[in-house]
Amino acid sequence: MADRVAGKKALVTGGAQGLGAAASRRLAAEGAQVLVTDVNAAGAEETAAAINEEHGAGTAFALTLDVTQESQWEAAVDAAQEHMGGLSVLLNNAGIGVRGDILTCTLEEWHRGFAVNVDSVFLGCQKALPLMKESQPGSIINISSIAGLIASDTMPGYNASKAAVWMLTKSVALYCAKQKWDIRCNSIHPTFVDTPILDGISRSAGIPKDVVMGKLARQVPLGRVGEPDDVANGVVYLASNESKFMTGAELKLDGGISAM
Repeated sequence: MADRVAGKKALVTGGAQGLGAAASRRLAAEGAQVLVTDVNAAGAEETAAAINEEHGAGTAFALTLDVTQESQWEAAVDAAQEHMGGLSVLLNNAGIGVRGDILTCTLEEWHRGFAVNVDSVFLGCQKALPLMKESQPGSIINISSIAGLIASDTMPGYNASKAAVWMLTKSVALYCAKQKWDIRCNSIHPTFVDTPILDGISRSAGIPKDVVMGKLARQVPLGRVGEPDDVANGVVYLASNESKFMTGAELKLDGGISAM
């Protein structure tokens, strides 16, 4: 299929690498304009340049965005208006892991995890909605995690922050519906995905990446770790009008883990 999101104007956070870069590429391939944002300015520029090389100048734009900063969100929304003439899709993808169990997770790490994983989604929705009202139908897509639905004794900070994204999504969805805006809000819940995060896990643990991948794959009923495009395909569906009757819902892309 092609042009599934033709005419859509999307802002993607965390677009320098991993899921954000893959989603930016897929949205552009299906006809959207994309504002690629990331605190990693060079990475965002690289993603946007690759998109423009493949799909033509003016398909993608890059912007530095620290998703924890209210003023930078306001600037990002202004940039969406300036470069794309509006905003109809918001992908809140930026996120970090939160280390430590209940006894070893520091308050600083807890606060940082909530700032990047939750405050960013709150700010993104709050700042983007006034502009999205002008480009209906619209879609907000929040990347949570299967860890937001299924707990682990080793990562309370990550579990709690991703669960907050899940519930915040539902609140935003109901608010938009009550306002009678044609703006939907849904969350995506991936399991382990082969992104640079796994490279970091491999390095910090001193374990070869193929060993790490094997251990993670054995926890997934389908027997493999996800690929970035597995999530990007879900983003395209939720961004498109194909999902026009879906809001306040969660899309589990977890290889069957939540079925166990």
